[in-house]
Order: sequence, then C-alpha cells, then structure tokens
Amino acid sequence: MSQFSLRLPDSLMDEAKQIAEQDNVSLNQFFLAAISEKMGELKAKRFFKERSDHANVEEALAILASQKQGEAPRPGDEMP
Repeated sequence: MSQFSLRLPDSLMDEAKQIAEQDNVSLNQFFLAAISEKMGELKAKRFFKERSDHANVEEALAILASQKQGEAPRPGDEMP
C-alpha cells in the first residue's frame, strides 16, 4: 500500500472530518471512498465515450424504428 501526503484547506478538512464521523468511518476510509467513487465516474465516462466514438447513430435509430410499439416481451427479454 502506498502513502500520499495531502494538503487541504482547513475548512475542507473540517468538513471531511464531520462527514467521516457522521458516517462512522475513519478519515482514511472516507477519502478512499471519495477517491474511488470519482475514479469510477471517470472510468464510466471514458467507457461510454469510447463506445460513442464508434457508434453509428443512423443504424441505431433504424433498429429502434423497426421495433413494434407495444409488443409484449419475448422469451429471453427478461431482466436478470
């Protein structure tokens, strides 16, 4: 595991301490969760950006337009 020294404004540190205490977690756990959440968001954005760069919008719209409205789900359409 790595260590990293972080300088924070006092106001931000005070707020982080309050939130960690309210959540009944250590300050370290709070920062790890916050960083992980942000990294997950960025990873998801990159994932969808990469796919949208290769998307064929006209083809996707044509597929959607070809589907019957109000049609009952077919076997295999169930959500897990």
